[in-house]
Amino acid sequence: MTRAVVYAVVVAIPLAMLAFLVRTEYDPLVRFDQDLIVAATDYTRGHPRFRTFVDTWELISQPWVIFLFLGLPVSLYVWFGKHLRTRAWWALATMAAGWAIAAGLKLLVHRARPEIDDPFAQHAGYSFPSGHATNNAIVVTVVVLLIWPLVGTGLRRLLVGLGAVWVIVTCADRLFAGAHFLSDVTAGVLLGCGLTAASYAGYKGWRPPTPIDSTTEGSD
Repeated sequence: MTRAVVYAVVVAIPLAMLAFLVRTEYDPLVRFDQDLIVAATDYTRGHPRFRTFVDTWELISQPWVIFLFLGLPVSLYVWFGKHLRTRAWWALATMAAGWAIAAGLKLLVHRARPEIDDPFAQHAGYSFPSGHATNNAIVVTVVVLLIWPLVGTGLRRLLVGLGAVWVIVTCADRLFAGAHFLSDVTAGVLLGCGLTAASYAGYKGWRPPTPIDSTTEGSD
């Protein structure tokens, strides 16, 4: 449990500092975010084929999509296919908690979405942190940790590489779509990966009571 607390603090400090700078509208950060979002959306607007990719990726990386078609199936496979019930419950609880925490932080920071000239898409809700970045980072990290002990070294490396690419592309997509600032997606990745790491450390340090007549199947 000590490791879980350490992980949580290590992530919470930079995340809180970033949220404070955003909430107080720290000028250098605001200007950098705005300049970058203008450059990104100008590029998207000037390249129709790239814009199609941006729109498509925005759809397939929506939080409910990534949960429903990746996080949930892998959790159910680990539960029923590998009989690791508590491991699957950890995954489901972590994904649900991450979604709720991100939503609460949006309300707390209360940052408006980027304002750009000639917007080509409308995005509702607050901007910090990015829900796409947060939830994709959570689900990808959860999935990697879920099946880490079930696969060999080669597949582990492949999963980490594919997961990193997926999260990076999702973060870039939010900029090119004009949906979020760089600080929004940075906070999302910090929150998503950090929360999952802290949660997993706490899970690994927790040992449920085992009845005398129970079997080891289903526990992890």
